[in-house]
Amino acid sequence: MSKIQESAERVAANVERVIVGKHAEVRLALVALLCQGHLLIEDVPGTGKTMLAKAIARSLGCSFRRIQFTPDLLPTDVTGLSIYNQKTQEFEFRPGPIVSQIVLADEINRATPKTQSALLECMEERHMTVDGITYQMPIPFLVIATQNPIEYEGTFALPEAQLDRFMLMIKVGYPTKEEERQIMDRMTSGLVVRADAVATPEEVLAARSVLNQIYVDDKICDYIVNVVHATREPRAYGLSELADFIEYGGSPRASIYLKLAARAHAFLRHRGYVTPEDVKSVGPDVLRHRVIHTYEAEAEEISAEDIIRRLFEHVEVP
Repeated sequence: MSKIQESAERVAANVERVIVGKHAEVRLALVALLCQGHLLIEDVPGTGKTMLAKAIARSLGCSFRRIQFTPDLLPTDVTGLSIYNQKTQEFEFRPGPIVSQIVLADEINRATPKTQSALLECMEERHMTVDGITYQMPIPFLVIATQNPIEYEGTFALPEAQLDRFMLMIKVGYPTKEEERQIMDRMTSGLVVRADAVATPEEVLAARSVLNQIYVDDKICDYIVNVVHATREPRAYGLSELADFIEYGGSPRASIYLKLAARAHAFLRHRGYVTPEDVKSVGPDVLRHRVIHTYEAEAEEISAEDIIRRLFEHVEVP
């Protein structure tokens, strides 16, 4: 296990050569990769969302394709289409950019809902159906999507069904003054820093198999279920004041992904067992896009992060 953990640390360190001051965000991205999940990165333009995604892809030595989502993008521009070959007098399938090991869906919420839905089958079932024929996705398969906040012009809110297929939703955030000075000096000096391929797809698959060896106690499993159920029935956990602020709670995927993410978090910290702190560390990023707050919450300026923080404060820790 230690050799595989060293590979994960090598990938993280390689990405941090390019991304300044985002230690936690880089490791959360690795959590999604190890758990066969997909990653959604949301923040304002210019905070390094795309650069983070590209650095991760280059570090893994996997095939990589980028899809720039725009309002006029069509579903076939993502999945591919069948083209008639006049020489053979047959239709030939030309795969789209989604057929790759690492796919960067850049500014995904700039595309229309019809185009966004083209990703649903690929992300969940890891295959796509075009003209009645099913095509398998390569292994490993990871979608890293970036999006601007929905308040920005020219964006289409992702439907809840698609949001739920992303394992984690992270926010990069603005850098500190010291970090911004370092970024500014680097980008204006003419020195280009690129991430190198420091791992192989085989190492990624080996790391995934190791995760099953991470021990999760029954009490930790009960804790995860209680946290997710508290998002659906806050009154049952003494949180009546949140009942009017939650429209929808986490789905069963939330429980599954929370356990998997806690395992990967423990793995990256060189532990063979999961603690409540592992659950708390990844909980906000697993639940952020699954807890849908009401208009009353918006009026009170209560965000999903505020609701999740209060849930973790009140649900009993084993």
